[in-house]
Amino acid sequence: MFATLADALSLLGHFDQRLLEIVGLSLRVSLTALLIGALLGLPLGAWLAVAKFPGRGALIIGLNALMGLPSVVVGVLVYLALSRSGPFGSYGLLFSPGAMIVAQTLLVLPLIAAVSRQIVEDAWKEYAPEFALFGIRRPQAVALLLADCRFSLSVATLAGLGRAMSEVGAVMIVGGNIDGYTRVMTTAIALETSKGDLALSVALGIVLMTLILGLNVVAHYVRGWAARRAG
Repeated sequence: MFATLADALSLLGHFDQRLLEIVGLSLRVSLTALLIGALLGLPLGAWLAVAKFPGRGALIIGLNALMGLPSVVVGVLVYLALSRSGPFGSYGLLFSPGAMIVAQTLLVLPLIAAVSRQIVEDAWKEYAPEFALFGIRRPQAVALLLADCRFSLSVATLAGLGRAMSEVGAVMIVGGNIDGYTRVMTTAIALETSKGDLALSVALGIVLMTLILGLNVVAHYVRGWAARRAG
């Protein structure tokens, strides 16, 4: 065990090229999925927070349920959609980083939208009388509330990034875990462990855990800073 850990630290210390390529691809895929998910999820969540229409409750329940959607289910659905016989098969995205971005976006979007809905809804209850007094309509309120809650909403985006980076099932299915092309940290850890290359697995695990821990630390301080600011 100690020899494996020493080898893993050696890979990290020497900035192993293979390790850097895997980490770099993981960050590119997850950050792109996060960007798309945030651009869609934040306004969707804010709109649900202030809107009134029949079926809103059911839509919120469905959105909350999608937060726990198994990644392998998302992977299968995206695989079917992007396969040759699927509706988007002509784009040739299957077994590519693009397919992995699509899968991760579908995983992070409900999480970001559901968390942002709750944050904005709490703010809406506080500001609704003032908005009504100044004649601010609900579409305008969405933009104002998103701006006012931006620090709290950053926690939702960080949670989405953590979800994307730690996911393995969907990207394994739609990416194919192709060496040098679609192999990311989680899929590489699974493969290298099964092959017995524990040093690389441990090194990637250290990087992944460091990133996830860092995200949680940042989220904690952002949440605390936002709470002090609101107080």
